[in-house]
Amino acid sequence: MRVADQRTGSYAEFEAFVAGAAGRLLHVAVLLTGEPEAARRLLAGALARTYANWRRLRGDDPYDFTRQELCTAFARTGRRHHRGSPRTESGAGPGLLARLSPPERLVLVLRLYEGLAEEVTAAQLGMPVERVRVLCNRAVAALRSQEAA
Repeated sequence: MRVADQRTGSYAEFEAFVAGAAGRLLHVAVLLTGEPEAARRLLAGALARTYANWRRLRGDDPYDFTRQELCTAFARTGRRHHRGSPRTESGAGPGLLARLSPPERLVLVLRLYEGLAEEVTAAQLGMPVERVRVLCNRAVAALRSQEAA
């Protein structure tokens, strides 16, 4: 098979992956950033890195790889997305997760939205399982107290 044919096949596989996974990955990015435009940029970077590594991913789950890239990028830039809890005139904040710190958001999104086990979340974020448990419990408690207020 010629190199051009291999690249075309790889690109078609990547396009199929993006068509199937981009919506869910974008939702993860929006949950993390709270800003649709920032989420798109974060996802575009993660997908670019996935495509750059596409041929090496044979046998690995490209969704897991892309989610890892997305989380890593958010962890590096998370502070710029952390707003505290500003309120609008209606009394609502800009997003349900706005009060959470970036690490709390990461853990909460991976554990509850993505459904990852504590051990997998810990491995993906490079932190101890106990830290994941504490961050998740703290984030859930903060959301519950926000809901009661």
